[in-house]
Amino acid sequence: MHVGLNLVYLVPGEVGGMEIYARELIPALLAERPELRLTAFINREARESHEGPWHELVPSVTVDVRARRRSEWVRGEQQLLPRLAKRAGVDLVHSLAGTSPAWGAFRRVVTVNDLIYRIYPEAHFGLRSRGVALLILLAARRSHRVIAPSSNTRDDLVKLLHVPPQKIDVVPDGVGTTGAAIPLAEDELRARYDLRTRPILLTLSAKRPHKNLPRLLDALALIPRDRRPVLVLPGYPTPHEGELRQQAAALELEADVRFVGWVSAEEVEGLYRAAACFVFPSLYEGFGLPVLEAMARGVPVACSDRASLAEVAGDAARLFDPENPRAIAETIEELLQDKAEAARLRIAGREQAKRFTWSATARGTLATYERAMASL
Repeated sequence: MHVGLNLVYLVPGEVGGMEIYARELIPALLAERPELRLTAFINREARESHEGPWHELVPSVTVDVRARRRSEWVRGEQQLLPRLAKRAGVDLVHSLAGTSPAWGAFRRVVTVNDLIYRIYPEAHFGLRSRGVALLILLAARRSHRVIAPSSNTRDDLVKLLHVPPQKIDVVPDGVGTTGAAIPLAEDELRARYDLRTRPILLTLSAKRPHKNLPRLLDALALIPRDRRPVLVLPGYPTPHEGELRQQAAALELEADVRFVGWVSAEEVEGLYRAAACFVFPSLYEGFGLPVLEAMARGVPVACSDRASLAEVAGDAARLFDPENPRAIAETIEELLQDKAEAARLRIAGREQAKRFTWSATARGTLATYERAMASL
C-alpha cells in the first residue's frame, strides 16, 4: 500500500497539536509496518524548514503553495494535491487536519480532531468559520473513512454533520515524548518569573475564548489571598489575551497571574516539575492532550468535565463544572491542601497516560487504511 500524507496545512511551529500529530504518527506508522510506503505532501514553508519526519523518514513532494494564507492552503489541497498524488501513484491519501481533497483517483481518509468551529466559532481568530465548516463537511462526506480521536468527537460528527457512525473510527492520539528537554532549575524558574515560594498553578492553553480562562481568573479571585497560588499562563499572545489582562486587573490579580508568553521546552519542563497543580477549564476539546501531557509528568490535574476531557482523564483527575468558578476554586484548593489526594493523582495520572501511546494510534490508523482500501 502506498499512502500519501496530506500535510499541506503544516507550517512548522505554527499549527500546534496538528504538527505534533504528524511528527509522532509518521515514525509510529513506520515502526508498526516498516514495509509501508509513505509519501508526504508538504507546503513550501515545510520544505524550507529542512527538518521533521516528512524530510528525514519519508520522501516528500512539495505542493507549491504557502499555507500561511488559508486561500493558498485550500488551493493546494483541492486543486494541486490530487494531481500530484496521482503522479506519485498513491493508493490512499490521509489528510491529518480535518480538510481533505474532494476528488482524486485514490481512497481518502481524513482525521477530524474536533468540531470546535461549529460549537465555538469565535475560537478561530481571523478565519472564516463558514468556509471552515464547508471544507470539513465536504471532507467528512467525500472521504471513505473518518478518524476521530475520541468518542465525543465521533458523536459530534454524527450529530452535527450527519456522518454515518459506521464510517468513523475512534483512534485516540498518543502522549508525546515527556521530559525530552532538561527542566530549568526551580530556583532559576521562580526567580525568572517572580514566583517566590508560592504554590504554582499551571495551565498550558491557547488564549482563546473556548479555553474558558476568564472563569479560571474568577475562580482564582475566590481563593483567599493568604493561600492563593500563583497562576502561570505560558503561550503565544492572541487577541483574547488583552481581555484576560484587563480582567485580571479588574479582579486585582496582577500579583497572582503571570502571562509569560512563549517559553522554551526547558522552561515548560521546569514548570511541570515545580507545579503543585495543573488546571484545564476548557469548554470543548476534541481530545485533551494537555491533560495527558501533565498526567504523564506526574502533575495532579484538575480539569473540566466537558466534551472529551472526562473520557480522557478517567478517574485520574479531579473534574469540575467549568461554568462554575466556585466549583473550579474549590477543586483547586482541595488539590493544594489534600496532600494524600494529590499523591494519588500523581500516580493515577501516570498510569492513565500510559494507556495512550503513538504505537496504538498507528495500529488504529493502519486498520482504518485497510478498511478504506477494502471498500473498493
